Amino acid sequence: MSAEPIPTSPGPWCPDPMRQQRADYTLEDLLALPDDAPRVELVDGVIQVTPSPTLGHQDISFLLRLWFHSHTPAHLRVSQAVGVGLSPNTSRQPDVLLCRADVPSDRSSLRPADVVLAVEILSPGTRRIDRFAKPGEYAAAGIPFYWRIEQDPVHVYAYRIGDRVGPGGERQYELVADGADVIEVAEPFDIKLPVAEITP
Repeated sequence: MSAEPIPTSPGPWCPDPMRQQRADYTLEDLLALPDDAPRVELVDGVIQVTPSPTLGHQDISFLLRLWFHSHTPAHLRVSQAVGVGLSPNTSRQPDVLLCRADVPSDRSSLRPADVVLAVEILSPGTRRIDRFAKPGEYAAAGIPFYWRIEQDPVHVYAYRIGDRVGPGGERQYELVADGADVIEVAEPFDIKLPVAEITP
């Protein structure tokens, strides 16, 4: 009888510490991640594991996707948590998004030109990022519409790219509508969304 060691799993995938320090990850690296990799976003070359969403967050995300699925015109399609490459070293995953319907179904990463609307639902661990970082990145990449949904109570803020220019020369979003009862906008299509229909 021999006492050979029992092979063990190498453990869950995690980013390489040296590459994290150098901040040199790219969109190509994200596409090559193994199946056991956690949900991540790429920000300026640094891989960031995204916090687990709350049940309330997931309920709103599901209900909004369902509402869009029933109301979105044929030239658009709704999806959830698909990566959007905003630059060669930055990729985000909006909670819900509307993209062009002709985008092939086998795509796991979208270009900003594919995306019409990016929606972020705030959770305790993502408030600052969803209120400040992501809208700036989405606007700089040219995504025409952005929605931010706050919880407790549910309140929707709808933005579109405006003429205002930020300190870096990029265009910024302007608020076009907000509400806790109904959100009504004419773009990206005629929307009259009763907020109660996306409230768990």
